[in-house]
Amino acid sequence: MTYTAALFDLDGTLLDTLEDLADSMNAALASFGYPAHPLEAHRYFVGDGVFVYAERALPAGVRGDQAVVAACAERMREEYSSRWKVKTRLYDGIDKLLDQLAARGIGMAILSNKPHPAVLDVVGHFFGRWRFAAALGAQLSAPKKPDPAVALEIARTMGAAPEACIYVGDTDTDMQTAQRAGMHAVGALWGFRTREELVRSGAKTLVSHPLEILDLL
Repeated sequence: MTYTAALFDLDGTLLDTLEDLADSMNAALASFGYPAHPLEAHRYFVGDGVFVYAERALPAGVRGDQAVVAACAERMREEYSSRWKVKTRLYDGIDKLLDQLAARGIGMAILSNKPHPAVLDVVGHFFGRWRFAAALGAQLSAPKKPDPAVALEIARTMGAAPEACIYVGDTDTDMQTAQRAGMHAVGALWGFRTREELVRSGAKTLVSHPLEILDLL
């Protein structure tokens, strides 16, 4: 198969954002008097949007209170707005991968469940030297991953059939998105989740370094 476009998740795939996310959520929890979590726990909290992140991080006794979850999610957004570039960095090899994709004329796009304004800030700061056909985060006007609707719309924008797209991500949500969109699901082993989760959720290819993605092309 000839692939002409590459869609990427953002957190845990292009960028190592875990520490800034964890610091922000732990600060939000502390502001309400709830206990913080160790860094590794946050790997399994993130990936499905900030509301779900807050729900998973809160103590079990209050997770069902939507007002509490919403307040924690809003506080987390506030904390993250001043922390998003403190410890965040590109994963090793991502810059070279993007350079190679651009040189080969492969269309590139980003689709994240991070809130859309935060995606714009992060992409503008860390990825200004590359051209993406789209860089989209979670918005009220569109369904979140793993719903495939936005991934398919991005493919249409790039003039690429779904089967001519690879979708690179690090969680079950990403692999399910790729599968539902009819795209080739590529699991990033350097990200937040495990090999077992990626395989179980439908990864067609696993890569342990970003430049291995070029072998698909």
